[in-house]
Amino acid sequence: MRRKKRLTAVPLIYFKNAKEILKKAEPDYEIGIYGNIKYVQEAFGTLWFAILKAIDYALTKKGIPEKDLPQDWEIYKSYISKYLTQKDGKLLKLANSLYKEIHIAGYYRGLLEDINRIKDIFKDAEKFIKKLM
Repeated sequence: MRRKKRLTAVPLIYFKNAKEILKKAEPDYEIGIYGNIKYVQEAFGTLWFAILKAIDYALTKKGIPEKDLPQDWEIYKSYISKYLTQKDGKLLKLANSLYKEIHIAGYYRGLLEDINRIKDIFKDAEKFIKKLM
């Protein structure tokens, strides 16, 4: 029981950490962008880890042993499709959209700097995480 409680808290801890890192990114509200992309990328990397931990938690609730959890996004997508997605596939579409925005554009390429857009992405990520918890 203790292990389950800890697994539940992990995604939200990473989410909170990502928000704290983002505060270091020197927001310039006058022009609406973050000034230090390094911290924006770091925040997105941490946010992506929160997403993965939420998916891991949801998969373990479905009976997937921790040792069998995916290690690659393509495998994550197949697991989401097989074990977590309802008939319409909306969860998989949302997960893939978050992957592109958070992991690719935000973290890997460092393309995101607009304060309002980043706030929206964080809100979408939080909804996704809570949906899986």
